[in-house]
Amino acid sequence: MSATYFKYIILGGGVAAGYAAREFASLGLCPGELAIISKEAVAPYERPALSKAYLFPEGAARLPGFHTCVGSGGERLPPEWYGEKGIELILNTLIVKVDLAQKTLESSSGNIFKCGTLIIATGATFIKLTDFGVQGADAKGIYYLREIDDADALIEGIHEKPGGKAVIVGGGYIGLELAADLIINKLDVTMVYPEPWCMPRLFTAEIAAFYEGYYQSKGVKIVKGTVATGFESDASGHVNLVKLKDGRELSADIVVVGVGARPLVSLFKGQLEEEKGGIKVDSFFQTSVSGVYAVGDVATFPLKLYNENRRVEHVDHARKSAIQAVQHIKATEEGKSIPEYDYLPYFYSRSFDLSWQFYGDNVGDSVVFGQTDPSVPKAKFGAYWIKDEKVVGAFLENGTPDENKAIAKVARLQPTVESKEALCASGLDFASKIT
Repeated sequence: MSATYFKYIILGGGVAAGYAAREFASLGLCPGELAIISKEAVAPYERPALSKAYLFPEGAARLPGFHTCVGSGGERLPPEWYGEKGIELILNTLIVKVDLAQKTLESSSGNIFKCGTLIIATGATFIKLTDFGVQGADAKGIYYLREIDDADALIEGIHEKPGGKAVIVGGGYIGLELAADLIINKLDVTMVYPEPWCMPRLFTAEIAAFYEGYYQSKGVKIVKGTVATGFESDASGHVNLVKLKDGRELSADIVVVGVGARPLVSLFKGQLEEEKGGIKVDSFFQTSVSGVYAVGDVATFPLKLYNENRRVEHVDHARKSAIQAVQHIKATEEGKSIPEYDYLPYFYSRSFDLSWQFYGDNVGDSVVFGQTDPSVPKAKFGAYWIKDEKVVGAFLENGTPDENKAIAKVARLQPTVESKEALCASGLDFASKIT
């Protein structure tokens, strides 16, 4: 079978693909040069919406409202935009074989694609409980969330079990955001996670105590220090019971699992260099294979600020890494150069009427300041992380745009501090004085 040739192919149809397409278009693109190949049925969209407004019972977000690139305040790119720019959207297409040396891709239906430059933007997928052989984990009514089809299935499950009992397995981003969504949908919600507090990869015990207290005030029940070891189902095969390692059992009409993700790199095994679970790239997101780039969740890149290689799973990095790769591709074609990627790690979350942002690195000692009583309306508090007498990370709940910019500057500039006590006393004033 003859191959369909494109000058550029983006493999993957998530956030990174949409931002890369916009950058290609802005830098000059001839019709027919670029194709996006995605196993999803829709044009690239802002994936974070799925665990937020998409699940709201009223005023829910729906496409085309959150196609990229609205998540960063840019222009929305509906399917028609790609056609207008001469970009081929090849949807509902699963690539099952890739030859990076030849830059050929083969789909499950046998179609062959070939390109001059390939951008790998395959992202990550959820880790399933069936991967660990958890008994009954393949029952109906157990949901995961990564793509719009997953969200649609969860919405259908919510509608089928109005006022039912929901169990969230996992206490990270997905667990916390979905617990809020299900409470808003008037379900009886219990969260289960093995750690001593929620979001342990970022939160300190004191920060976590605020969010756990707030969630409990909204009706979320929290079970910590144990894991789900099995599920039971009714005669129709629908989950109705969650068994925990500590012996407890929880009735369940809906189970939502958020226990982590893994980068989708299996197609490329043995063909390029890997590091820390991802595809090793340079500061321009070039892989070890000429003409092949990797961006977003799959890329292990030089984090210049900390002089180390790191893989980051977050929408902000997906957007910015895609733009960096495209700029390098086009600059190279023109015999020009661009600056190295200099990323400041950034994470955020919104749930109920809470909204926090974090910048930098959460290593070293932490200092919490402000109002951490979850019963106080619109409580504002934050934290700094100190390493080698420098502030390397900053967190803020309920910050204004200017305040969030201020803590970002702190994390970027890494100012020195005299003492943790002085830093705690100054709180946000410390950030506002950094120039």
